[in-house]
Amino acid sequence: MSGQHTTNPVAVRVRRLEERLIGAGLVEDAELDGILARFLEGASPLNGARIAARAWTDEGFRDRLLADANAALPELGLSMAGGIQQQRLKVVANTPEQHNVLVCTLCSCYPVGLLGPSPSWYKSESYRSRVVREPRVVLGEFGLELPEDVRITVWDSSAESRYMVLPRRPSGTEHMGEDELVGLVTREGLIGTAAV
Repeated sequence: MSGQHTTNPVAVRVRRLEERLIGAGLVEDAELDGILARFLEGASPLNGARIAARAWTDEGFRDRLLADANAALPELGLSMAGGIQQQRLKVVANTPEQHNVLVCTLCSCYPVGLLGPSPSWYKSESYRSRVVREPRVVLGEFGLELPEDVRITVWDSSAESRYMVLPRRPSGTEHMGEDELVGLVTREGLIGTAAV
């Protein structure tokens, strides 16, 4: 954390808060770096892919995941803990009638531990403002053309709440096991800007 310079307003505010905590003697810079390193150590889109594959192959897990994702994640050795507080995760499922897409309109809140570091386009002001106003157009720019009768819901993350899309299981994969299915899931599919 120390030694990094940025003009991103959120990053500047975070660094000011870190400096106040350090100045008050509540934490040391190295401790903050250690928390971040531990948090990112296991952060990977593979975690989200494992969640999706399990939900596709285990109806009970799917039901638990959609009802209370934070309670279901430990079944795969995962959690939303990390850093100072646990965040609430809501998993939203795509269906033939409903497509979900994620955004954080204020900054770039995102379930890093489950999807890995966020892509640069997710943090861009263009994506953050346009996907809310014209989601069908933005998804089309990603190459995802949805039928007009498919309803699109945009989920706006916050500091307390994160979202993950449960993509539809691809047709023709009924013979595939969970480990094989993991390889089909992409980070973009878990954000909702691509089909799986």
